[in-house]
Amino acid sequence: MSLLNILPKFHSQAKRFPLPSTTRTLATSRALKMRVPYVPDPVPTATEEEAAIVSRIQARRAPRPLQPLDLALLHSPPVADGWNSFLGAVRTRTTIADDIKELSISRVAVCNRAWYEWGHHAPLAVKAGVSEAVMEVAKRQEPLKRDEKPEGVSEKEWAVLVYTDEMTRNVTVADETFAFIKSLFNEREVVEITATIACYNCVSRFLVALDVGERNGLGPDSAAH
Repeated sequence: MSLLNILPKFHSQAKRFPLPSTTRTLATSRALKMRVPYVPDPVPTATEEEAAIVSRIQARRAPRPLQPLDLALLHSPPVADGWNSFLGAVRTRTTIADDIKELSISRVAVCNRAWYEWGHHAPLAVKAGVSEAVMEVAKRQEPLKRDEKPEGVSEKEWAVLVYTDEMTRNVTVADETFAFIKSLFNEREVVEITATIACYNCVSRFLVALDVGERNGLGPDSAAH
């Protein structure tokens, strides 16, 4: 099944957010839950400061409701508040193009098998103009090799995909890979691309460790089912 055939389903599912008590049953009849319970929604608060934190997160999500990730993080309101500020800056206040940003996030999701993250960001990458052919490359499970650029992938797309792979899989980035990305983006863009990849490595590790959204064990073609 091609990516474009399943993207409408990704898009429609992305608008649906399960209640905290919701479980999802796979074809194997194995019911899954996030590893800690979601906080209730509406979120109970003990202080005015906690209520203000919830309001800030709701404002960033609007017009959408709080998401499963929020309802996991809000076990610790100060952590949720810092997360909201950091993610808000990375998502909405950088100068990098949306296609590059969402492509890098999608590749992080594949490398870390964070299918909840993929299910949210792959449709955004396509909406931003990333082609089906490039998204198929982003879905590859194997490491990408800098000198093996597939046909149909631009230099910028390939530089970002390889840079994302090395940051995510190896932490250390080869000098040749860094020189490649630096030749295509200005210094601010390089810093913002690096911050985006690092940020969504943080996000994906949190999602997978707690199984937020109950997507562990799936894959890129079934992540939104």
